[in-house]
Amino acid sequence: MLPFSFASGTGDYVQLFEPTASIFEKEGKGYIVASFGTESGHVPYTTFMARDSYMKENSQVIEKFTRAVFKAQIWVQEHSAKEIAEAIAPHFQDTDLAIIETVVERYKNQGSFATDPILDEEEWNNLQDIMDEAGDLPKRVDYKTLVNTDIAKKVMAE
Repeated sequence: MLPFSFASGTGDYVQLFEPTASIFEKEGKGYIVASFGTESGHVPYTTFMARDSYMKENSQVIEKFTRAVFKAQIWVQEHSAKEIAEAIAPHFQDTDLAIIETVVERYKNQGSFATDPILDEEEWNNLQDIMDEAGDLPKRVDYKTLVNTDIAKKVMAE
């Protein structure tokens, strides 16, 4: 269901991404009753993919990118919800800073932010379980077939 359909009275529930869910709640259009992030367990919401050939030919680029992601993950761990909200606010120009801070605090409290650049096997299998239950997974793929954590491990060891 689309957010505007729910807001106009169609349906009893809707799944929304933030900050839309918090905006709806603040405007009295609904209540946040559960968090997909909490209920589903650790899921790789964002992954970065590259072909083996690209990784071999551009290993420095992959390492620099992974280093930047890890540096950002550490920064998020070490800073308050308020500091993070202030840093990302320009990307949510139509959203009140207090709502952004609330969302960041919620995500921090429920462990939604990845703390390292490793996609582990449990997360991989959890994602496939969710996709399979939804009927969106034509076949399961073994973790080792598609996931390479060598560069992430190298960057984390630095």
